[in-house]
Amino acid sequence: MAYTIDLSGKTAVITGSNSGIGLGIAWELARAGADVVLNSFSDRDEDHAIAAEIAGETGVTARYIQADMSKGDQCRRLITDARQCDILINNAGIQHVAAIPDFPAEKWDAIIAINLSSAFHTTAAALPMMRAAGWGRVINIASAHGLTASPYKSAYIAAKHGIVGLSKTTALETAEEPITANTICPGYVLTPLVESQIPDTMKEYDMSREDVIKNVMLKRQPSKEFATVEQMGGTTTFLCSDAAAQITGTAISVDGGWTAL
Repeated sequence: MAYTIDLSGKTAVITGSNSGIGLGIAWELARAGADVVLNSFSDRDEDHAIAAEIAGETGVTARYIQADMSKGDQCRRLITDARQCDILINNAGIQHVAAIPDFPAEKWDAIIAINLSSAFHTTAAALPMMRAAGWGRVINIASAHGLTASPYKSAYIAAKHGIVGLSKTTALETAEEPITANTICPGYVLTPLVESQIPDTMKEYDMSREDVIKNVMLKRQPSKEFATVEQMGGTTTFLCSDAAAQITGTAISVDGGWTAL
C-alpha cells in the first residue's frame, strides 16, 4: 500500500506559531492541505498578515487567533474559537536560566504554565472534537531536554519532561480510537531567535561564527548541524499521515544525536 500525505479537510491548531518552529510547522501542514490556525499572545497586524500569506500561497484557510497560553481559560478558548481541531500542535514555550536557589518563583510558574499546563488545557478541549470527527492527532513539541537534563534550566526541563509524560497518557487514553498522541523532541533548531543570538555569542567567546555554532551552540549535538524548521514541519506532517497511524505514545528525537550520548 502506497501512503501519501493529504490533510485536506483537516484543521490544525498550532500554539506559539507566529514565528520559529511553530510557524515552520504551520507552513508544512498547510502545504499538505490542512487548514491552519496560528496563535500567539500578541494581536498585531503582522500576525494576521502571516496567516494571510500562508492562505495565499497554499490555498488553504489560515487564521490567526490571539490567546495567552499562560492562562488556562484562554487555552481552551483558542480551541473553541477554532471551531474544529483535528490536529493539535502544542508548541508554545518560554525559557529562563538560573540556578535553583536563584530561580524566580514567577518565572517557574510562567514556564510551567506556558510550556506544560497549556498543553493539558488545549488537549482537554480538543479531544472531544477529535472524537466527534472520528480522527485526531495530538503532537507536543518538547525538546531534547524532555529526555535529558542540563543545569540551570529546572523549570524548562521539568515542563518538557512533563510534556513527554502527558503525551504518553493521552496516547493510552485514546489507544483504541483513531487518535494518536506523540512528542517531538528537537535539539537546536535554526530559528530567527537562535540566528539572532549568534553575533552576541561570537563577541562573548571571541570566536568565528563557525566555531561558535560547532563548539558552543551545538556542543551537545553530535551532528554539529542545526535542525531546520522545515524538518520539524516535515516530521510533524508525517505523524499526521496514515503511515503513522500506529505511532502513538512515542517521543521522536530530531536532535542530531544529542540524546544518543
